[in-house]
Amino acid sequence: MANYDVNAALDELKEEAVLPHPVRLRDLILRARLTPEAALEVNREFQDYLSRFGDLQKVAAGILETLAQHQSKSS
Repeated sequence: MANYDVNAALDELKEEAVLPHPVRLRDLILRARLTPEAALEVNREFQDYLSRFGDLQKVAAGILETLAQHQSKSS
């Protein structure tokens, strides 16, 4: 998506269950005009998001590796 924005990310999440990539989410945060207090809170939430996103990538990789192994055995 060329013009990635907050509304597009929310629409994708609602319609396709697609999580925004952490880099895009970070960019959205950096462009937002947050108060210092809100910025601290959003940064804490982002750090949690980043950690969980990485964990989910590991889970997905494990699932895909298992599927790939089973697919190559049946071929």
